[in-house]
Amino acid sequence: MATITECRDALDRLSDNLARADDGVRGAAAFDRTLSCHVTDLDTTFTGRLSDGRIEVVDTAAGPPATKAQIRLAMTGDDLVAMVGGELNFAKAWASGRVRLEAGFRDLMRLRSLL
Repeated sequence: MATITECRDALDRLSDNLARADDGVRGAAAFDRTLSCHVTDLDTTFTGRLSDGRIEVVDTAAGPPATKAQIRLAMTGDDLVAMVGGELNFAKAWASGRVRLEAGFRDLMRLRSLL
């Protein structure tokens, strides 16, 4: 089982990957939204912002998200680490229910190119 530190490192790597991505992907992520990632098996939530093509984690708290972020992810720590490491395909994990993504329709359309 992935640790909280490994999950935080995975989110930092994801942010770095977005910043280094080509213009199309970086452009799709270049909007300003609140973000939460609930790691279900650790019952821990990382909250922050997706802004200018980067993820900035602002807080880590026990339990589910205390407030409703504009973009909400939920998955196990192992799935988060595997997804960022390229071992788990996001679209397949989302389709099978292993990863949950909730956002407004416009945000989902913009995020589509990232996934």
